Amino acid sequence: MSGHEALREWAGSYLRTLCVDIGERVVGSEGNRRATRFFEKRLRALGWQTEVAEFEAMDWADGGASLDVAGASFDVRPSPYSLGCSVEAELVAASTIEELEALDCAGRIVLLHGGIAREQLMPKGFVFYNPESHRRIVARLESCGARALVCATGRNAALAGGVYPFPLIEDGDFDVPSVFTTEEEGRRLLGFVGRTARLESRSERVAGTGCNVLGRRGAAGAGRVVLTAHIDAKKGTPGAIDNGTGVVVLLLLAELLGEYAGPHRLEIVALNGEDYWAVPGQMKYIEANHGRFDDVLVNVNIDGAGYREGPSAFSFFGLTPALHRAALEVMAEHAGVVEGAPWPQGDHSIFVQHGRPAIAASSKWFIDHMADQTITHTPADEPGIVDLDRVVELARAIAAFVARVPAAGR
Repeated sequence: MSGHEALREWAGSYLRTLCVDIGERVVGSEGNRRATRFFEKRLRALGWQTEVAEFEAMDWADGGASLDVAGASFDVRPSPYSLGCSVEAELVAASTIEELEALDCAGRIVLLHGGIAREQLMPKGFVFYNPESHRRIVARLESCGARALVCATGRNAALAGGVYPFPLIEDGDFDVPSVFTTEEEGRRLLGFVGRTARLESRSERVAGTGCNVLGRRGAAGAGRVVLTAHIDAKKGTPGAIDNGTGVVVLLLLAELLGEYAGPHRLEIVALNGEDYWAVPGQMKYIEANHGRFDDVLVNVNIDGAGYREGPSAFSFFGLTPALHRAALEVMAEHAGVVEGAPWPQGDHSIFVQHGRPAIAASSKWFIDHMADQTITHTPADEPGIVDLDRVVELARAIAAFVARVPAAGR
């Protein structure tokens, strides 16, 4: 299989399998395990040597939530991976870190709104990005004695995707029960501060497992060209461009590179956890590659690819001059692939932080609208927004780049 129409047919089939037949692929769920089994089976069928790296991963059951104060009801949702609760207590509020630190929260339900709820708090164990202000807020919330939290949030696509409202807290290591709601509901709720509120959250943590899937081809011990995409998706979304299309591109690359005879080791990796609070697959991959990142010649990470508007884009991170020239040559041959602005919110950051060159392959529209798009992490991220021709062209462009890495490395 090498013709464009054949590749397009396979791309459509793979995307339907991931986003329709399997659907939800949140880490720890059976859907996620079905997706990784499907990916591993296809790699083996295409002649790749496969490895499955398993890990424990918490799933989460959302049973809904309710909040009532003085006869008024408010629309709230359990925070992902939060503990459930049944709490009746005085409602207090804070809009800044300073207000939170001065507030007597003990035994109370705390409403977080305004500036303190502008951006999603990083999970405690997230090692890639965790600003001091986030750590300060989390430390105070854990030590203040609050019985539960109500978080009124807006939009923050850069950190939380296109969902509105976004969950301020998404952390299975954080044990203060929490729910979230819109800014509008938060403003209405402010009128009831000092009154007794009753909060019910039917949220449950569920033990589960997940895995990364790796495919290898080429000479053992040679420098590695590592091709990655995350296979998981947020709960409640089909995850078409985030990141079904990335997985589809990997499978097309497994076909296109099936007869690769270059001097390097090729590694195709479906990482599992980019959209999950604990990034367990990424941490598993880092652990397995401790002391071995120096032999990675370059990483190409696919995320957010194939959107129907605009071209695909390569974003460059620390490329050597030879690798940069190779990428530019490929882009000159593929009119639908252009250079995009660098962006850190993806698995290429694993390699960049270990000093390795990387290319993030995505949709230019997605890169340009990362801070204001309303698609990812929502039901709108479905196969109908994907242009399969762009997916196929991107796979061909990456395969052409891989074929040039030997020359680029000299």
